[in-house]
Amino acid sequence: MLLPAWEMRLYVLLAVGSHLYAFYEAHRVSRKYEAAMDRRFGLEPGTLLKGLKKDPMDFEWSYWIEWGRERILWLLAGHLLVSQVSRLLVEKYKPWCLMVYGMAACWLLLGIKGFAVILLHATISFAVAQFQLSLLTWLCSLLLLSTLRIPAVEEAKRKWYDSENEYYLLLFTVSVRCLFCTSFSLEYCWHGPAQKSSHSFLWMLAYVFYYPTFHNGPLMNFDEFSKQMRRQEAFSLKTNLSILIVGIIRIFFWWCLAELMIHLMYIHALYSSAPPLEAASYWALGGLALAQVLFFYVKYLVLYGVPALLLQMDGLKPPALPCCVSLMHSFTKMWRSFDVGLHRFLVRYIYVPMGGSQSSLLGTLFSTALTFAFVSYWHGGQSYLWYWGALNWLGVIVENGVKRILSISLIQELIERCFSPRIRRRLHAVLASVCTSMLILSNLIFLGGNHVGKIYWNRIFMEGSYCCQSPTLSNKGLVEEYFFLMREVLIGFCAKKRSPTKITTVSCSFVQRFLLLFIAMI
Repeated sequence: MLLPAWEMRLYVLLAVGSHLYAFYEAHRVSRKYEAAMDRRFGLEPGTLLKGLKKDPMDFEWSYWIEWGRERILWLLAGHLLVSQVSRLLVEKYKPWCLMVYGMAACWLLLGIKGFAVILLHATISFAVAQFQLSLLTWLCSLLLLSTLRIPAVEEAKRKWYDSENEYYLLLFTVSVRCLFCTSFSLEYCWHGPAQKSSHSFLWMLAYVFYYPTFHNGPLMNFDEFSKQMRRQEAFSLKTNLSILIVGIIRIFFWWCLAELMIHLMYIHALYSSAPPLEAASYWALGGLALAQVLFFYVKYLVLYGVPALLLQMDGLKPPALPCCVSLMHSFTKMWRSFDVGLHRFLVRYIYVPMGGSQSSLLGTLFSTALTFAFVSYWHGGQSYLWYWGALNWLGVIVENGVKRILSISLIQELIERCFSPRIRRRLHAVLASVCTSMLILSNLIFLGGNHVGKIYWNRIFMEGSYCCQSPTLSNKGLVEEYFFLMREVLIGFCAKKRSPTKITTVSCSFVQRFLLLFIAMI
């Protein structure tokens, strides 16, 4: 049952006001420490707003934008041309045309040695898959992935290239290709002899060297890729052209929004320096945290939006783009809705084969732990990633445990007898706000490292809790945080109730438009 319209309007008004004020405080802190950040990190001249400097400290954004501008976007444009011509003239041979183009693009960008490394990984994975043993396939995949972290191998690969950026491109590409090789090999193990023709080495190469997803994803499981690539659809140049134009406009808007954020708020530079965070107000801390996770969301709308658009142009259905993080109120929803391709991979190839939710309690705990252990190792295996993985594992386990307890018929009847539907929804929001605060903390550790997580824990949860207990102190950090989160969760509940897909996009666009309004006012 939805809450009264006046109450929801009040929550939306307070949420938008809170966002704007928090962003304003984050902007003030950025201006206050601008000179210090410039001396320490070297802020770059603004590209969109002349007279303003921009924060260059988000490595992933700066790295892919630079590569995209120099070469990758041109190679993607070449892929689009080959794809459309092959769909128009030789639809039957489209997978092989795109495979040859992907191999040529790989050779051009990574050199003969980089191409050989990826081809070797694919060949070894295919050879091991012939034994049709899932455990052996996984051992092979983990072994290949571990070669990326052997110092002697790293040093040898660095010598192949003139710059670190070129080496990192090989590193990121091989890391993503390992998941694609694993997906193909496990599908090969699970299918019978009659289906082996659709799992040939040529199909593996077509899947591994498919260029739109080649360097950074998004991840698409082999069974989905194969079925959609084999399907022949009517080709309409007019329809494809309209999809392309709308897609480019949308991606350009997201790119502008991301650039505006790092012009007005030096989020990543401030996160790399402890003193400003330790001295900032609670509102500024909240604004920086909100800006950090929203920037991460918008960044992946761009980084996944470009390949997703090309997948559509190729007649494939890409994984859904990330959902707005402002509407996430649980660990489970975050994993299901942000990186959809990675979530499908983890569920299909790790969680379900290990027993998943259908096994005993210990089996569920183990399969969930193994899933998060793998994703932490795949992201790099640094200490902060293990903390992030452990927090996510704990969050998912607690959420599912509470859900199981509340699903007991006796407890359900007691709750329904004592509380009205609207009170139950508000109580649900109170409980979910606790989970949301831990979700935000885990994301800050993932995006900023252990030191950022520690500062937020001490400032918000320790100092804020102490301030709430002391009548002489006026800083109510913890109370403000939970009230803010409860409003966000209630808005998320109502958005989910009305439409799981459309409202999410509309609500997030609503917040983003207000952010742009705030930018214009400045």
